[in-house]
Amino acid sequence: MARITVERAHTLGKEGARAKAEKLAQKLQDQYGLEPSWSGDTLNLKRSGVKGTVQVAADLLRIDVELGLLMSAMSGTIKTEIEKALDKALA
Repeated sequence: MARITVERAHTLGKEGARAKAEKLAQKLQDQYGLEPSWSGDTLNLKRSGVKGTVQVAADLLRIDVELGLLMSAMSGTIKTEIEKALDKALA
């Protein structure tokens, strides 16, 4: 199993960051089949072989992803894609 963590500071405030996280979740659902669900200020993402969270704070977004055995081989590529998507979402 592989674990990926990506953090980005922002100046959007909690509601703005939450809206960006929601948009990102929709993209991940459409492209990769990840099922999003909110629990307070944490967006949970899940599908076979992958589970993760997006924690939304007033000045920080933190993404934690846990990859199953088969997906672990692609962890470097997946981390790069997460960083790109997060940077684009916060731009």
